[in-house]
Amino acid sequence: MAKNQDEEVMLDDESGEPRVYELGFHLDPELPVEEVKKAYQSVRELILGKGTLVAEGEPQKIPLAYTISRQEVAGRRDFDSAYFAWIAYEALATDHADIIAAVNADKHIVRFIDLLTTKDAARHAVEMHELSMKMPERAEDAEAVAGAELDAALENVVV
Repeated sequence: MAKNQDEEVMLDDESGEPRVYELGFHLDPELPVEEVKKAYQSVRELILGKGTLVAEGEPQKIPLAYTISRQEVAGRRDFDSAYFAWIAYEALATDHADIIAAVNADKHIVRFIDLLTTKDAARHAVEMHELSMKMPERAEDAEAVAGAELDAALENVVV
């Protein structure tokens, strides 16, 4: 049964039909902002040379959920934050392989993930990001609200 599934995937890859991929990547947080923009633009231009852009999210500096360690020539480097960007694109399987090889060789990219997706899912991600940017930020955090509620409840307690 697994052999049939593998054969189906191989047929899809070799069919000559373009597929939609999403490339998410972390850029080195120690790069100057101009270099981050250049690194992002180089990946973007590589993709545009091999396929069609569907959607994208420009680099934003974020804290990482866990430390990423990478061995380099000068020694081990630990990353607690990074510039995160993503690009959804449509390309042939052979062009996709070229893109992944180039991204893997880029020393500014700390880590990346490559997913098979759809145009609708990529566009939906952009819409959700835009919607979340329009939402007002909560002025109070959950602990402050819980503390205020507890204080109010304690004031009303009869001993």
